[in-house]
Amino acid sequence: MEAGIVGLPNVGKSTLFNALTKAGALAANYPFATIEPNVGVVPIPDPRLEEIRRHIESQKIIPAALRLVDIAGIVRGASKGEGLGNKFLSHIREVDAIVQVVRCFEKAPGGEEITHVDGTVDPVRDLETINAELVLADLQTVENSIGKAERAAKSGSREDIARYEVLKKLLPVLSDGRLAGTVRFDDPEQIKAMKGLGMISAKKVLYVANVSDDDVNGRGPLAMKVREWVKAHGGDPEFDVVPVCAKIESELAELSDEDRLEMLQSLGMKEPALNALARAAYHLLGVQSFYTAGPKEIRAWTVPVGATAPQAAGVIHTDFERGFIRAEIYSVEDLKELGTEKAIKDAGRLRVEGKGYTMQDGDVCHFLFNV
Repeated sequence: MEAGIVGLPNVGKSTLFNALTKAGALAANYPFATIEPNVGVVPIPDPRLEEIRRHIESQKIIPAALRLVDIAGIVRGASKGEGLGNKFLSHIREVDAIVQVVRCFEKAPGGEEITHVDGTVDPVRDLETINAELVLADLQTVENSIGKAERAAKSGSREDIARYEVLKKLLPVLSDGRLAGTVRFDDPEQIKAMKGLGMISAKKVLYVANVSDDDVNGRGPLAMKVREWVKAHGGDPEFDVVPVCAKIESELAELSDEDRLEMLQSLGMKEPALNALARAAYHLLGVQSFYTAGPKEIRAWTVPVGATAPQAAGVIHTDFERGFIRAEIYSVEDLKELGTEKAIKDAGRLRVEGKGYTMQDGDVCHFLFNV
């Protein structure tokens, strides 16, 4: 799983990335500070791992993880090569989802003046700017491809015909300034062709409202503008918008557990906002966790919602999927209630599932295979 962090310069994007990945010094306060994307791995906070370890002794815990790519600030005109232009847009094409950071503070914590690239702080304008650049980049791709696709479609190949039909549907939508993700396809070949095009403006987006330290819950006027904009564009402002004070989070990331708890309590926060962000990004990608547990490690694994038991086994090792026989499965709740795997089995709660089983979030699995 990989998400790209995007935003205009000086919105706190790299501060957020560094806090998430504990990557060290913050980026310089000027546009294009990050010339190549930085990649970090963020563990997904998951209290179920500790719950499993309370009942099963193990040497270590390995949480699920999200790869984050810090993509340098996009500016108006990026799709036409302004700033470092399409170099950054090409990085966005490679990620599974977008985390868009929007500035929702006038001054940084401590009163530091941070100049906005457009001179004033306006989160709605920033959202529209980023979306416009993503749409324009996709439009450029479609315009450059449609002529060749039309010629290829004359060959009669189903794949080539589908690709041309998709491009034809996308062209007027993008030309009108609308996102590629607003176009719906029912034909399986066209759905496949759409995925192959890698349209940036069709990717799922999580919006991060980078708020001031006196608005950690994101209920101030600037953050509320982001929520209202997301709602107006078909999103859910309570799930698709995560308020984060990137400066506070970068400080929390450097503290010991005890000091972190004390700082959170003083701010009236139950947990670091980055925990909520990591979980929201995880669910945005349409994935869920299952677990394996033994004396060496307790580990969370990631599968798409709807994955089968053999596909889940294949995440651990391709041989497991190829030689899949069956899976023995129970839930974390079963373990919490009954205490041991033996008690779960004795109570008839250990399920034996075959190749057609659809994985559920929170399954604890033992896979049996033969190759």
